[in-house]
Amino acid sequence: MKKLLLLHGALGSKAQLEPLAEMLKNDFEVFTLNFTGHGGAPFAEGFDIGQFTAEVLAFLDKNGCENVDIFGYSMGGYVALNLARLHPQRVGKIITLATKFDWTPEGAERETKMLDPDKIEAKVPAFAAQLRERHAPNDWKLLLRKTADMMLELGQRPLLTSAVLSKITNPCLICLGDGDQMVSLDETTLAADALPNGQLLVLEQTPHPFEKVNIPAFTAITASFLAVE
Repeated sequence: MKKLLLLHGALGSKAQLEPLAEMLKNDFEVFTLNFTGHGGAPFAEGFDIGQFTAEVLAFLDKNGCENVDIFGYSMGGYVALNLARLHPQRVGKIITLATKFDWTPEGAERETKMLDPDKIEAKVPAFAAQLRERHAPNDWKLLLRKTADMMLELGQRPLLTSAVLSKITNPCLICLGDGDQMVSLDETTLAADALPNGQLLVLEQTPHPFEKVNIPAFTAITASFLAVE
């Protein structure tokens, strides 16, 4: 049975991917993990794409996965491609969904303005409560601040430029919802085109949040892409 690793996005956790994992488990040996600081996982000293990539590599070693297909949602897709950049022999096929590729100082500044924990607590208390519960016993406000710092760093030094993507030869399916307000079709198309074996897929009636994705339909897409030799 083929091995498949599911990677969550920023501020997310592996629990969010359980509906997808459950539907895929009959066809794949499915793995999930929490990145440092997410879903109750302790904070490591580092908190950036490099740290998350190292955590995935360590997870693969621990679980005896010499080669694994990866689905990455949002930031998880960025990590998956970065792993393929550094350790191509450990990665088979890659599927990303709602992954942001166009990182600039100005764009990162805009993104981080939405990560002010005090404003979230005041204006969107239900979301604050959700984050508090999802990441307990960690301090969800610290997680937001670390995520904002990571985004600012990506804005200054993006890892996955078109030139870098052009050297990743793994088969990749780069997906975007047509209702995504956080990731543009242009940046997603450019990324898919830069990848030597990249394909672009736009999901209809799909916004950015993973909870809004049609899981049965996306399960079929995932299984179909990964099944092709």
